[in-house]
Formats: sequence, structure tokens, C-alpha cells
Amino acid sequence: MVTSCFPICVMALAACVLHAGAIDTFIAAVYEHAVILPNRTETPVSQDDALMLMNKNLDILEKAIKLAAEKGAKIIVTPEDGIYGWAFTRETIYPYLEDIPDPQVNWIPCTEPSRFGRAPVQTRLSCLARKNSIYVVANMGDKKECDANDSKCPPDGRYQYNTDVVFDSEGKLVARYHKYNLFLTEVQFNFPEDPSYVTFDTPFGKFGIFTCFDILYYDPAVVLVDKFQVDSILFLTGWMNTLPLLSAVPFHSSWARGMRINVLAANLHNTSMHMTGSGIYAPEAVKVYYYDMETESGQLLLSELKSRPRISSNYPTVVDWSAYAKSVKPSISDQPSFPGILFFDEFTFIELTKDVGNYTVCQKDLCCHLSYKMSEKRTDEVYVLGAFDGLHTVEGGYYLQICTLLKCQTTDLKTCGTPIGSAFTKFEALSLSGTFHTSYVFPQLTLSGTQLASEQHYEVLSDGRLESSGVPLPVLVMALCGRVYEKDPPPLTRTG
Repeated sequence: MVTSCFPICVMALAACVLHAGAIDTFIAAVYEHAVILPNRTETPVSQDDALMLMNKNLDILEKAIKLAAEKGAKIIVTPEDGIYGWAFTRETIYPYLEDIPDPQVNWIPCTEPSRFGRAPVQTRLSCLARKNSIYVVANMGDKKECDANDSKCPPDGRYQYNTDVVFDSEGKLVARYHKYNLFLTEVQFNFPEDPSYVTFDTPFGKFGIFTCFDILYYDPAVVLVDKFQVDSILFLTGWMNTLPLLSAVPFHSSWARGMRINVLAANLHNTSMHMTGSGIYAPEAVKVYYYDMETESGQLLLSELKSRPRISSNYPTVVDWSAYAKSVKPSISDQPSFPGILFFDEFTFIELTKDVGNYTVCQKDLCCHLSYKMSEKRTDEVYVLGAFDGLHTVEGGYYLQICTLLKCQTTDLKTCGTPIGSAFTKFEALSLSGTFHTSYVFPQLTLSGTQLASEQHYEVLSDGRLESSGVPLPVLVMALCGRVYEKDPPPLTRTG
């Protein structure tokens, strides 16, 4: 009897130990970094010159890491390209790369700096994590030699990857992720042949990691949440804000809300490239965010998050995004619809001509319903309700279903869909819904100045309605952005 009980007792003891080591909440940190860029050159610099530039950026990141640790943060996320920038060719990026091993090798670079060859950046990151007892998440470049036996080996004999690394509080390399969905301009890097789903466990939850453009696709972003059941996503990005629907803070926070997941999003800060917008987002609330096009300095953000949000009492319920919209009779209006271009996609728009109204606009299989009440209908501003149901084909191919209320740039209807950053019209009440053919819908409400509405002024109902009342600032855009992943085109041949 004693023998047969032993395995159960061991498992129970292990569970008790794990539970005792776990914590319910933790302090998270992200750092929006104004990266120091190298001088543009057509020829590669020396490794020493490359390291000198990287150390300048690491000096800045070191201060942020130390301060975050002093404030009690358990983990800090820094941006994509935050160590060396982004203006490279395949040849000129090479001096900045290091060979990053598989984390299964059980390596602490801070104590064994030469174990896998020259690795000064990994060593410094490891030491920063170890000396400050904090998980450090950073982006750098990985290189892997290959030869003629590999039919896909590039002509220069190596693969180069845009890579995220994670070092734990002891300085050990615990995660390495090669960016799967490269942006069109990332000619310096290779596409991984297959997506990787990188996760790691901590006493404060299970984490997944991906980079920038990955957030628009099913692999690996959705898979990490749905199939690997991570508690928090680490999101490293160099995001160029694209109003009205793809500005960093509104979109990244809407992804956290739609996927019901913690997201730690660290962006670069470069106003000339329209790069700003970092935040810490919980499934039920925006915890803290930063958006600043006026200054050129970085910013450290900290907030407390639930380690395992799925077991929280206020964890958002599953939303049936089309339930309400399919149950209501479409509003008939004498207002004609008209086409308009929003980020290269042709939307169907209808103008809001009254202070109060109910409108429906449809495109293909998607019908969008809006009920609203303005505080005052201004003559110098025009708002429209828009619908898009189709394949986006510029800067990537992905299928969208979008319902949106937005302000036009001017009173000329031809400007509807053109980016605009300010508004003056206030709405007392708004309700937006759509007949979506996907369960992946991301709700956002953006106010004048690209500010976010607080949770007390809007809610997502279980029947798919995005509702708002008493918002203190003018509304810039309200949207339900759906992704129909199964209608995406097949990925491009993943070479180069």
C-alpha cells in the first residue's frame, strides 16, 4: 500500500511546492526606447564598431532595467530593433549578429561568456538580468551557418534571423524566438521555414513571445493563446502608427481585449518614423500606456498584472461577436452609401447626418449596425459608418471584416478614411455591432489625440456590441476589427 501510494504523494508534494512558489500578481515593465541608430553605410562596419553602437543602446537599457528592478518589476520588455536599429542590408547587419544557441543548452552567458563563441550582447543582457534579479526580454540578431548540403542555404552560407531572447532572474537564457512574419523591408533577415511557438514558465505565470508584424497573423500569435494557453504575451515591436485603425496603442490594447490575454507591448520611440505607443494591457483593462509624438525621449512603464488572468473572477466572458447584429432588423436610410479608401482598402461608408440615429451599412457578408447620440452635430466635422469585408493586400495579405465609426479628415466625403488625429465632436452614447463570420474580433475606441477611452466609458457585451456612454473627450474612431484567418492567402515561399 505504501509503495502504490508513493507516486501520488510525490505528485501532491510537487503540486504543493509549485503552488507555494507561485504568486498571484506581479509587477511588469516595458520600456519604449529612443534607439541610437548607426550611420548609414553600404559596407559593413567592424565588429568592434558594431559593438560600440550596441553598447550605447545597452547603456540606456541598463538604466531602465535597474530602475524597473528597483520598482519591484519581475520582468521587463524592450523593443524590437532596440539594440541596433533597423536600417540595414543583409551584409551591413552581419557585424551586429551573434550565434544564439537553443535555450535547452542550459546556459548563463554571464558566468560562461565564451561557451558558444563571441557573445558580448548576450553576456551583457544575461548579467543585467542576473545582477538585478529580473527577467530581461530583448531583440537582437541571430546567425546560423549552413552549407551546400542544405538546399535552402543562402549564397553567403548563413541564415540570419530577427530574434527575441529572454534571460531569467539568474541570467539563464530561457527563450529564443525567430520572427516568423517579417515586414517587407526586413531584407537583412531570413524567414524561418516553420513557425515556432516559444513559451516559458515562471512563478508568475506562463509566457509566450512574438514580434511586431506577427500580431496580424494566426501563426504564432493566436496559437500561443488558444493552444498553448499562455497567461501573458511579450510583444516586442517597432510599430509605425497608421491611423485610423492601426495606431499602436489602440490596436495592441484591442488585441489584448479580443484575445483575453495580458500583453506587455514595448515599442521604439522615433517620431520621424511615427513610432511611439507602448503599454501594459490586461484582458479586462488597459493598465498603463504611453503615446508621445512631442518629445524624443524613452519611457519606462510599470503596472501590476494578474499572473493567471483566466482564473480571475473578472475575466471577460466569451463574446459571440455576431449575436446581436444578426438579431436586429437593418436600419433603412435614405442616405446613399459611397466608397472610400482606408489604408488601401475600399470601404463602404454612410454619412451620419443627424444628432441621433440608427444606421446600417453592408459589404459582402458583413453588415454593420450603429446607434448613436451626439452632444451636438457640428457643421465642420463629418462622421461616417463604414464596413469592409475583404482581403487586404498592401504590406502583407490578410482577410479582414471591419465595422467602424470614424471622423473624416474634412467635410469633403472623399477624405473619409484618410488619417486624422484630432476631433471635437462628443458622443453621449454609441453602440456598434456587426455580422462577423469570425470569433477573432478586436474592439477599439480611440479619442482625439490618439488617447484611449477608459473602461468606465465603454464595454463589450457578450452579444457582440461595443457600447460607450459619457466619454469625456471627442471620439476619433470606434471599431470592431475582425480577422478571418482561414481566408488568408497561403504564405509566400519562405526563402531569403
